[in-house]
Amino acid sequence: MSEGDVQVIPMEEHSQRRPSSWSEARGRQPQGNDPFARGFDEKLVPKADSEGLNITAFLLTALSVLLIVITVPFSLCLVIKVVAEYERAVIFRLGRLRKGGSKGPGIFTVIPCIDTYRCVDLRTVSFDVPPQEILSRDSVTVAVDAVVYYRVSNPTICISNVENFSHSTRLLAATTLRNVLGTKNLAEILSERETISHVMQSSLDEATDPWGVKVERVEIKDVRLPVQLQRAMAAEAEAAREARAKVIAAEGEQKASHALKEAAKVIQESPSALQLRYLQTLNSIAAEHNSTIIFPMPISMFSGGSGISSMFRGKRDEDDDSS
Repeated sequence: MSEGDVQVIPMEEHSQRRPSSWSEARGRQPQGNDPFARGFDEKLVPKADSEGLNITAFLLTALSVLLIVITVPFSLCLVIKVVAEYERAVIFRLGRLRKGGSKGPGIFTVIPCIDTYRCVDLRTVSFDVPPQEILSRDSVTVAVDAVVYYRVSNPTICISNVENFSHSTRLLAATTLRNVLGTKNLAEILSERETISHVMQSSLDEATDPWGVKVERVEIKDVRLPVQLQRAMAAEAEAAREARAKVIAAEGEQKASHALKEAAKVIQESPSALQLRYLQTLNSIAAEHNSTIIFPMPISMFSGGSGISSMFRGKRDEDDDSS
């Protein structure tokens, strides 16, 4: 193969040939027509700088330990640290994460001059998602707010992988709330709160897992509708209730009419039943301490009186004719 030819190498083979560290790349010599070895410039590898950094770190560590030994027991106040049961400490030495992960709970030691640490609270934290103006799928504007409960599951990741995991989780919760509710109708938002909360919890938990955050629970707190829409829905509900009330009243009148028809048949078969009904009515009136007493009179008396009056009227007409 000439110098101007280009050799094509599969990606898998290329990834296998790539060195895993600077030390491996520095110690690797060009072999044959390996394009990575041929294109690798050893001048870009900071040989002296990397060794100098190791020497510097060693010297700083030794100097710090020496200062701690000289100033004992005063230096113990800066060396010994304590974290509570619900906290973990993530320690960085000269900017690099220390091996072993987070420390705690209890006592741990740091080197004051070269070590820095951050404490992470492992307790469950709750926060309110600000009210979000959301346009539902049926073009109705609603304001929805929610409550999110989360905790730190991996202190090391939440410090090293994201700048501010708490603020990031809050922003992601607000965005997820808008995205999930934007695909729902107004009726679904009002009636399927548990389903929406479960979908939001799953989505947030999956998104915050690389940050070392576990979202435990999401609850829809309140759904606020526009005033005009509330009035329209109230008028619709009131009209529906009135329609149901009229239907129920009509059904009651129908049943009452059938019952009165059956009672009239029974009273017709036994005339004394009507008198007993009159007496029962008087008893119920007297039980209420009423000063008004009603005496029932048979209808026949009124019909007889009308016959007598008609008879007298006819006789008077005859007298007038004879005169």
